[in-house]
Amino acid sequence: MKTTEIVLLGAGNVATSLAPALSRVGHVVQVYSRTLRHAQELASTLPGAQPVDNLTLLKADAHVYVLAVSDDAIASLVSAVPDNGAVWLHTSGSTPITVFAGRRARYGVFYPMQSFSKALPVDMAEVPLFVEGSDDATQQLVLRLAQGISHKVTVATSEQRRGLHVAAVFACNYANHMFTLASEVLEECGLSFDAMLPLIETTVAKLHHLTPAQSQTGPAVRGDHRIMAAHLEMLHGDKQDIYRQLAESIMRRTAHRD
Repeated sequence: MKTTEIVLLGAGNVATSLAPALSRVGHVVQVYSRTLRHAQELASTLPGAQPVDNLTLLKADAHVYVLAVSDDAIASLVSAVPDNGAVWLHTSGSTPITVFAGRRARYGVFYPMQSFSKALPVDMAEVPLFVEGSDDATQQLVLRLAQGISHKVTVATSEQRRGLHVAAVFACNYANHMFTLASEVLEECGLSFDAMLPLIETTVAKLHHLTPAQSQTGPAVRGDHRIMAAHLEMLHGDKQDIYRQLAESIMRRTAHRD
């Protein structure tokens, strides 16, 4: 069976995390980045991969082109490179598949829903992959690639992925910002954020057994206005506003509780 040749466009967090997995289901022949040093750094980790920083140097006859770049860069890259009959995929949660329409004959989406950092390797086999194809044959190809990488592959429409991305922002990005605010409060009290880690780990572990609504605890659930007022007195600036808005949101959703 002929090895699938893959060109990876991007060398950031997503591309760096995805590259080793892609190399297990095909041969990553090139890594493109506008910054040659970044392309070189990633390509050096992949057997036989060539780093390039000029779109005119892209291999013209690879089988799959994966755009692991920022949402804003996807359309411009698609416009800048002519269609070559290959399968073109992007890895965005919020950019619709139609970004390729009229510019590519075969295209799709390969969205890994995970938070990626270059310095922290991720087991891609456990990362949920949400895929879509422009036609049945293309979708089957994307499915095969995805299933060779992850145990958790789902076909999802652009609208479904947009919802996933919004949910992920709440569950990951905004939750992490809450950790940042908590860290600042602890710092003001002369304490380390490490004190929060067992609580955070238990909170997440509970979600394997309870829904988020069922596992919600704290003064807002109890309607303990005295404690919440004391907390608000300790806070200032946006922390005070965020605390108040979150408390009100929790109380609205839990007003029916006994």
